[in-house]
Amino acid sequence: MPSTAILVDGAFFLARYRKVWGDRDANDARTVAKTVFGMALEHLKVLDRPREALYRIFFYDCPPLEKVLVKPISGENMDFSRTAAASFRRDLHDQLRRQRKMALRLGRLADRGEWKLKYQAYQQLRDETLFWEELGDEHFEPDMRQTQVDMKIGIDIAALAYKKQVDQIILVAGDADFIPAAKLARYEGIDFILDPMWQGIAPDLHEHIDGLQSVCPRPF
Repeated sequence: MPSTAILVDGAFFLARYRKVWGDRDANDARTVAKTVFGMALEHLKVLDRPREALYRIFFYDCPPLEKVLVKPISGENMDFSRTAAASFRRDLHDQLRRQRKMALRLGRLADRGEWKLKYQAYQQLRDETLFWEELGDEHFEPDMRQTQVDMKIGIDIAALAYKKQVDQIILVAGDADFIPAAKLARYEGIDFILDPMWQGIAPDLHEHIDGLQSVCPRPF
């Protein structure tokens, strides 16, 4: 039977979630987890494949920041393990583990223990709608980035292709980091489809995929 694997870049999916499903509670981990599974089934439906064709859903994310950092302006301590964002991430990962046909792949959150100016605050400073002496803790965010996630996605694509476990891969992502892995998969005969959740992609990306398919509601 034809088999489809669906790979989801978690950070990208969550960033698009609020724009795509504005009527849903983006802080409800159970609803978000069910949405991931529902989107996978919708892909199979559009491709005219039965539910039994779903090999597995791979969801890639990082554990939340659990450190205590000193706020840059007030000097107060902030325990990120107690934030709503950390609680949501833990709940989401737990809910995803409970979903059928779901594999949770966790990378690592690398942080320097420092703060950086938020992009919006930078724009306000540039436009002179905000001044340096007016900066507060709310204008900063921890300086951190995900690591190992792209590598895990690439390894899974290669494994699925070389082991002939599937004949089709759907990647939910929004950047071009997947291109080397996509080339390998297509070379091995895999039908490679990109779902950018209606986000625009660079024109030259089309030559590295076999199809572009977004099944979520199109945001206005």
